[in-house]
Amino acid sequence: MRLDRWFKAHFPELSFGHLQKLLRTGQVRVDGARAKTNTRLEPGMAVRVPPLSRADSSGNGESEASGTQPVRTGAPVKPPSKMGDAKADAAFLKSITLYEDREVMVLNKPFGLAVQGGSGTTRHIDGMLEALRGKDGQKPRLVHRIDKDTAGILLIAKTRLAAATLAKTFRSRSARKIYWALVAGVPKPRQGRISTYLAKGAGEGGELMRVAKHGEDEASHAVTYYAVIEQAAQKVSWISLKPVTGRTHQLRAHTAHIGHPIVGDPKYFSIENWEFPGGMQNRLHLLARRLVIPHPKGEGVIDVSAPLPPHMQQSWNLLGFDAKAYDPILDAPEE
Repeated sequence: MRLDRWFKAHFPELSFGHLQKLLRTGQVRVDGARAKTNTRLEPGMAVRVPPLSRADSSGNGESEASGTQPVRTGAPVKPPSKMGDAKADAAFLKSITLYEDREVMVLNKPFGLAVQGGSGTTRHIDGMLEALRGKDGQKPRLVHRIDKDTAGILLIAKTRLAAATLAKTFRSRSARKIYWALVAGVPKPRQGRISTYLAKGAGEGGELMRVAKHGEDEASHAVTYYAVIEQAAQKVSWISLKPVTGRTHQLRAHTAHIGHPIVGDPKYFSIENWEFPGGMQNRLHLLARRLVIPHPKGEGVIDVSAPLPPHMQQSWNLLGFDAKAYDPILDAPEE
């Protein structure tokens, strides 16, 4: 694919004239070298894109980093059928990389792929990272985790120092995380704060989190801000979620607690006689949409967004939702 056509596909609102200026001044590079509009791209090449304001480009749901970022070409490949094939693991991780520099990687984790191993889990991100072990012996490390059936942003540290710094940042709640979900019904009010205590509780099909009382053993305070972006009558609504705390299954338990569980959630959806909208896939409709976090080396801020996974994009198309709609959660408090 020609470079100008690649930009047209990924940054549709970027004008041709502005692209030419970026190329002329060397701000866009392909595999580290200057490029022209007719430069041919091949899968695996890295395109360096300078920071673009919303006036320059909407990003079309792709990553939006505040610093220069490599954007991978080529369609994502399927996860390897088994662990241990280093070449296949490395190719897959490369295909889902949204942002990368010497210290960190930001992956767009697919639905259904576990982050870590467990009982009966043979394929997971943590195992695949072994294929990226460097010459110095360091293996990239997980900084945080998201559920197997949650798609989207997953931050990886490439060095021990970066891992320690980023872990401290998460503990201090200096990282801003935004999630998108499709839920049953329409929450009222349309913007609000959910504050409960959560504790582990037994449940069918595995461990569940339950709303607990203050003072109960192992009960942890959990706070989530939410905002309705769009709705389809009173049947379902697209909401944005900003968790202040990071408890297990927090967003899934909180949305269920207020009576609006996430569509396709096998653990927390319990509305009787609820009919699944026709044409949608019965999968968890939860996306780790955006992460904003200080760079571990103090080099500005990493700000990356993930596109809708295929099953959620299909639902958005069926419902007529526009993924570029304004997200009111941006105005929610951080505490």
